[in-house]
Amino acid sequence: MKMTALTTAAMLMASTAAIAQVETQTLFFENEGSTLSGTLYLPEGHDGSPLATVVVTGAWTTVEEQMPAIYAEQMVERGFAAFTFDFRGWGKSGDLAQNVRFVESPEAKISDIEAAFAFVATLPEVDATQINALGICASAGYMVDAVAGNDTVNRIGLVAPWLQNEEIVNAVYGGEEGVRGLIEVSRAAEQAGGQIIPAAGPTGTEGVLMPFDGYYVDPERGAIPAYDNQWNNAGWEGWLTYYPADNPSRLTQPLAIVHSESAAIPQGVRTFLEGFSGDATLQMLEDVTQFDFYDNPDDVNRAADTIAQHFAATPGQDS
Repeated sequence: MKMTALTTAAMLMASTAAIAQVETQTLFFENEGSTLSGTLYLPEGHDGSPLATVVVTGAWTTVEEQMPAIYAEQMVERGFAAFTFDFRGWGKSGDLAQNVRFVESPEAKISDIEAAFAFVATLPEVDATQINALGICASAGYMVDAVAGNDTVNRIGLVAPWLQNEEIVNAVYGGEEGVRGLIEVSRAAEQAGGQIIPAAGPTGTEGVLMPFDGYYVDPERGAIPAYDNQWNNAGWEGWLTYYPADNPSRLTQPLAIVHSESAAIPQGVRTFLEGFSGDATLQMLEDVTQFDFYDNPDDVNRAADTIAQHFAATPGQDS
């Protein structure tokens, strides 16, 4: 693996991108019998000529209006078009099979990302030879799997990636016994046709997936009207047995990662990079939390600078 570690000076370098006005188009595409809703981001007044484009996906349980929209706008400010969308079973998009919603299914989400790449490549505003991928938090693993072996995609960037393996899953979810218990919950919920609980609630709330304060319960941040704030317990087994940190070798496109030791599971990044043999750029910011990467302006700007520089690089510049 050829690794580039950004210096403190590089990390503090101010963005040179001018603040651009952004215009959007609501678009629809199909995957596995469902209609997905997406948004194309372009510079205001764009003449319609094809642009290098970034497909952006966000954290688990989220919709495109949250962190994907923020990073899509950042990419437009740096000269790209961008595309976001709601996965099947979430937000404005259609259901999964059997009218199921709110299941965090790695398999389904990987398929949706692959369909989004194929769709974006057909748009006249998109340069089909310059399509890039940006995955944030949980969708980082999905992006890796959707990009691996996909000649449509030139480069991939990951921001605050949640890259787990069995060891990390056990550490986060209560050890082997805790994981087994959640898998039993998942199977029972699936047999019942689904069991929906709130995705987020304030610290101390009972019966929710994420009982803590911060991004997901703040209406000025992630608790926006578009957010479903739902979780289907039938999704636990697929999530807990998904190990993207152990599967880096299939990825051949140049990779850039922005993360922090203060954010979620940085050990997953280290594990992933140990097995990655391609060109990689790693930027570790100091004292940046997982939620900061979602919407804190200074941290988002620094992450977007690194990712955009990576996407704009020409072959041979990853060194």
